Amino acid sequence: MNNPVPTAKSPLPELRLRQSGKWYRRLGPGLITACVVIGPGSITTSSQVGSTHGFSLTWVVLVAVVFMLTFMQLGARLGAVSEQSPADLITERIGRWLAALIGIGTFFISASFQFGNNLGVDAAFKELSKDIFSLETQAVVAPWLDYTIVAFNGFAIAFLVAFKNLYRALERLMMCFVGVMLASFALNLGFALANMTIPAEAAAPAAEEPLLDFSLLGLVGTTFVITAAYYQCYLVQQKGWTKDDVADGMRDARVGSVLMALITLMIMCTAAAVLQGKQLQNYTEVSSQLAPLFGAWGRPLFCIGLFAAAYSSFLINSMIGGFILADGLGLGSRPEQPAPRIMTIAVLLIGMAVALFVIKAGFNAVPAVVAAQAVTVLAAPLTAGALIWMTNRKDIMGEDTNRPGTNILACCGLVLLLAMALYTAVAKVWPRLSEWIA
Repeated sequence: MNNPVPTAKSPLPELRLRQSGKWYRRLGPGLITACVVIGPGSITTSSQVGSTHGFSLTWVVLVAVVFMLTFMQLGARLGAVSEQSPADLITERIGRWLAALIGIGTFFISASFQFGNNLGVDAAFKELSKDIFSLETQAVVAPWLDYTIVAFNGFAIAFLVAFKNLYRALERLMMCFVGVMLASFALNLGFALANMTIPAEAAAPAAEEPLLDFSLLGLVGTTFVITAAYYQCYLVQQKGWTKDDVADGMRDARVGSVLMALITLMIMCTAAAVLQGKQLQNYTEVSSQLAPLFGAWGRPLFCIGLFAAAYSSFLINSMIGGFILADGLGLGSRPEQPAPRIMTIAVLLIGMAVALFVIKAGFNAVPAVVAAQAVTVLAAPLTAGALIWMTNRKDIMGEDTNRPGTNILACCGLVLLLAMALYTAVAKVWPRLSEWIA
């Protein structure tokens, strides 16, 4: 390839040694992507859809995961085959303006996700405090719990600054979080199935409920996260994979997608089994509804899973926005360069500031999170189109361009993103703007 970036695929010797051996030791980027997809927005919307529609819309998750897998594989192949970053490839062939536009759009999407992650950590700690502290102690510590997210953003920033080999530390941390989420939500689902009293016929949605509602749109938007699939290219290059590792990249993407589907379906089925018919207006209602059904373990288990999902998204989501923006502006895309880390910190600080405002102003958190996740479909089609275009160019991919079946699935995913963007603009954004103008 032209103008190769020497350090983009130069893993440390011990990292290359660790990649060898059994296949599960060569996983990484897909697991990291699964962590950013399973965040508080995904948990909230999955619970809302499960409580509203029962088990009838589990197919929506499967369809969204298939499209997510398709684009994750595009990103993994692009990262393994090309020695240049996506923004450099776009700049050489079209212009810096398009790379910058994708970077700015991704930065906005990540900032929207980030304040939801902050709200998820805040909600998890406040709910856990109810099981840890007495009522008298809760009254004393309650004002300070609002600032828990400040401490955790500080930890996230320290993590970014402290580790020289950022990818390796990130991979190990995210593997731990995936294990915690799997255990927590699997136990929740076990409790739910044991306590399920809803007859099978109640699993169908009410006839008067629209199929395409805002929470359902949010569920698709939080599962089919095109910016995370796009960032797969950067993760693959940070891991040091080359053209010879394309098969590992495909396997890794499949494992990550299966984990996304499994965790999302466990959350949805838990809500469908024991919360159907209940209106979930905020984070606390999701966990509080579990307490009387599951006993003392219900709420802590859910909150542990919520915390793992929220905090695992902290770094990855902010890195997606920071690294892609820095790359789009031509300031670098590798962890050892200062600009990607600085812009990642900017995403963290913006998300924290917005979340603190929501918390201190006493706004209802869940509608804000669902709205933020649904907004992602507006900027997603451009990123998806760029990824499809790059992976079909022979001057970039050589003999590893997309096969016809892959292109069909990718184009169907692009059409879905365009349809969701149109629906959001016409049915959600414009009516709200009209109200404000009036």
